[in-house]
Amino acid sequence: MLEHRHRVVPKRELLEVIWPGRFVGEAALSSALSLARRAIGDTGGRQRIIRTVHRLGYQFVAPVAAVADPGEVTGAPPVAPPRPEAAARREAAGPRPETIRYCRTPDGKRLAYADTGAQPGRPLVKTANWLTRIDLDRTEPLWAHWHEGLARNRRLVRYDERGCGLSQWCEPSFAVQDWVGDIDTVVDAAGVDRFALLGVSQGGATAVAYAAGRPERVDRLVLASAYVSGRQVRADTDIDRQAAKVDLDLARVGWLLQNPALRRIFAAQFLAGATSQEWDMFTVFQQQTTSPVNGARFLEEFGRIDVAGLAPRVRCPTLIIHARDDPRVPVEHAAELAARIPGSRLVVLDGRNHLFTGAEPAWAEFLRLLDEFLTA
Repeated sequence: MLEHRHRVVPKRELLEVIWPGRFVGEAALSSALSLARRAIGDTGGRQRIIRTVHRLGYQFVAPVAAVADPGEVTGAPPVAPPRPEAAARREAAGPRPETIRYCRTPDGKRLAYADTGAQPGRPLVKTANWLTRIDLDRTEPLWAHWHEGLARNRRLVRYDERGCGLSQWCEPSFAVQDWVGDIDTVVDAAGVDRFALLGVSQGGATAVAYAAGRPERVDRLVLASAYVSGRQVRADTDIDRQAAKVDLDLARVGWLLQNPALRRIFAAQFLAGATSQEWDMFTVFQQQTTSPVNGARFLEEFGRIDVAGLAPRVRCPTLIIHARDDPRVPVEHAAELAARIPGSRLVVLDGRNHLFTGAEPAWAEFLRLLDEFLTA
């Protein structure tokens, strides 16, 4: 785009240049452009550097000054070009080093985990939740803000669950007791003894079960967009049971047939306030996280989760955060969670997304609440 800045570069041309000889959809191009914008401090809203021309393509629109090759300049060192403010801040702060390692569970499954290393204060361990890949999460436009925010000024340990991401893509047993044991495997490998535990979405049920059974290790519990019972368990009327079955069937067929239209419906449940472009990015990312067979099995097990009986055994301080209009897990289930965990605090934030995006006000408030809670 910089080379051809005097014209709009069609999408098809970009696809052919970047992925020659391969069949790649526009969702992949959208994801790549989002990464490029993020790297140079641009956004899809401001478009100060890369402009989207609806239905045509993209154009590089920032001012450009041609200079001689640095090797041809004499008498003075080359002057660095001005950097966008956001990029300058990131460079000044320096990258957060992170190491990816592997460990093995007692039943022989290989797990991948990422560790930001020694930092002052209480370590934070994030339980795995579906659709992660720890080598991509920190740069993927939809999820990078989670890594940046959670790793800010603290040690962060996160991992891909069995059957997902960089962990072993076996056809594993999916049950809460397996996921609880996997946390032990990861924190033992990372050398973390006592820590704060964060559970997001279905990872919240795993976090509840772990905190209830390992009070000597967990000193703070944070639950975001979480629930104690899966959709099939909490369906108590015929219409609820039918809705749960339809939801599961749509998602399962979408995964097994790799049907983008059906998987877009699924994406809209997680990111109700997102754009259609972001839904497509979500579906592309799904394909990079696990196999269709495992994806279908995950969905089935998530519907059967039930840790309601374990929640009253949680004894550590607990913060529960939920979006008011979450379509995937309605807010009343967060209230049920708060009612079952003694002394817990529930904060409901304005928002429509099951998973908070970096652009919505709820995200900044989530980070503020998290920082206050973990430093108390």
